[in-house]
Amino acid sequence: MQSTNKIQIALTEDNQINRNTFLQKFGLLKGYELMFVANNGNECLAALKGTPVKQLPKVIFMDIEMPGLDGIQTIAMAKALYPQIHFIVLTVFDDDEKIFQAIQAGASGYLLKHEPATFLQDAISHVLEFGGAPMSPAIARKALQLLSRSSFSQEPSPHQQLPEKITGREEEILKHMVNGWDAKRISSVLNISVLTVRKHIANIYEKLHVQSRAEIINMAYQNKWFKE
Repeated sequence: MQSTNKIQIALTEDNQINRNTFLQKFGLLKGYELMFVANNGNECLAALKGTPVKQLPKVIFMDIEMPGLDGIQTIAMAKALYPQIHFIVLTVFDDDEKIFQAIQAGASGYLLKHEPATFLQDAISHVLEFGGAPMSPAIARKALQLLSRSSFSQEPSPHQQLPEKITGREEEILKHMVNGWDAKRISSVLNISVLTVRKHIANIYEKLHVQSRAEIINMAYQNKWFKE
């Protein structure tokens, strides 16, 4: 198979054990090409500099805590220069501040390092094919809790109707997403395929001009779309 048919990925990780574990997991998967492994943010940016667009990684897995330029700083700088690259945070940290700093910097997903290879594979598929925002279940739960708490601490805002361009089916799916349901559970309840659900989610992202589930949930809370 030509390398151009493979999905190009990269890794930025300063810990050798974690690097080896990551490479072992991806050794179990087919259809990927590892473009580079960087030890820190500076090395990552150096590896990207001057690289032809066709040879840039589609997805870069990024550690957070690294000497020099950390992962969040690197994502923010790289997204400004290479907006087409998706960054998925791969970390042991699930604290509140890191989650939202990563999202604000432009991360497309946030995974814990113990996730199996198939979970990483699904995460790549979600961001590239469906514009999704993959998160480890523990991270997703914490993000929902944080957004829920923040909604009570803010000044009340008037109820706003959903944009007219959101269809009835998309509204159903959006409501389930705000309640924390994943695509598989939504597909089961609505009796449609997971692929169809993901296509609807991609349409919702595009229509609302958002890039992550967290942004959608925050928008729904602020506008009180689903408040009784």
